Amino acid sequence: MYVAFSLVTVMLLSLFQFPDRSFAKGSLDVNADAAIIVEASTGKILYAKNEDTALGIASMTKMMTEYLMFEAIKDKKLKWDQKQTISEYAHLVSIDSSLSNVGLEVGKKYTIRELYEAMAIFSANGATIAIAEAIAGSESEFVKLMNKKAKELGLKDYKFVNSSGVNNRDLKGKHPKGTGPEDENVMSARATAKLASRLMKDYPEVLETSSIPRKEFRNLIGEMKNWNQMLPSLEYEYPGVDGLKTGTTDFAGRCFTGTAERDNMRVITVVMNAKDSNGMSSDRGRFGETKKMMEYAFSNFSIKEIFPENYKIKGHESLPVIKGKEKSVKIHSQAPLKIVIKNGEEKSYKPVFTEDKKKINKHGQVTAPLKKGEQVGTLGAVYKEGKDFGYLEKSYKPTVKVITAEKAEKANWFVLMMRGVGGFFSDIWTGVSNAVKGWF
Repeated sequence: MYVAFSLVTVMLLSLFQFPDRSFAKGSLDVNADAAIIVEASTGKILYAKNEDTALGIASMTKMMTEYLMFEAIKDKKLKWDQKQTISEYAHLVSIDSSLSNVGLEVGKKYTIRELYEAMAIFSANGATIAIAEAIAGSESEFVKLMNKKAKELGLKDYKFVNSSGVNNRDLKGKHPKGTGPEDENVMSARATAKLASRLMKDYPEVLETSSIPRKEFRNLIGEMKNWNQMLPSLEYEYPGVDGLKTGTTDFAGRCFTGTAERDNMRVITVVMNAKDSNGMSSDRGRFGETKKMMEYAFSNFSIKEIFPENYKIKGHESLPVIKGKEKSVKIHSQAPLKIVIKNGEEKSYKPVFTEDKKKINKHGQVTAPLKKGEQVGTLGAVYKEGKDFGYLEKSYKPTVKVITAEKAEKANWFVLMMRGVGGFFSDIWTGVSNAVKGWF
């Protein structure tokens, strides 16, 4: 009877699906050559693996092409309804069935919006080249813009050799000048996440297109299906996912820059050459590892207030005042300090007061007069438990202003004179007192 009961219990349990709670244990191991998780609003890194190693990025390259396209539209150098005539080069690439493409007819005109949607949704390589040519006249010149913009954005560990991310050898012998047939686009996971972050921050409308699961393209037989299969209605759908860009080549493996928003927190994830549990490069690995990363982020982290508004920093509740009616002035934080923290670690941070050197002298004093609410420094936080992953911008530290809680009026000339006289006699008395002590 005991054995029969056990078997029945196992059978009943197998009928129910229990959520995978491994991500909630606080540890994470991503099966990819490199990976990173970032909270989007602050750039806080929640997890990183080989994040500064430059690796193949394949079609994640198109995020830079998108950035330059949006910038050209903002600067009125390009228009959505502007028509681009398809070159022989863009046409030849677009009809290569071994690459992701929509067929573009040579000499025919397509709007920038049509080409952009094909690029963003279906990762169409011929359409990407057509956009590059519309912006810079040629892909060779566009590649120069890509590398220049990467430098302007402060990216590190990158190299762009074409606009689409395909292997240069697949460009019909017409790869951009100054590059070789075996050259590849590379970036680090950190740089890729930073590019994605800037793209969404500067041009948030990118998500309106990257979130489209399917769309028709002119007379294309069938429809363009988004390669990001974590979008709603697609095979690996995940709540909150609305972008951003996949990438796949033999050189890069399966890559994906994903983003999702839940409970007022947005995360950016990057996996490079992701593999499944069998060690195979597959969509199951690419999107499965991304899901694991997103679950880890949303289950273990949140944006929380660690120090409230009007917070008085221990040891820095006030500052001594020179030439003031009062000898000190009270100070506190102007606003609450909110940071991304791991759940349960609210007390793992200690406050740090950084003085404003323009207001506070080397002796730690301020000079009257001071208005109420005048900034005298900043309040930050340091993780007490050890070293964490930091931020996308390595030098970035979240802070809020520290201000005066009251005004500090300047004393009149008589008060200052009497203090000076008092100080003079006090110095004399101290000198005499020390001399007398020296006699005994």
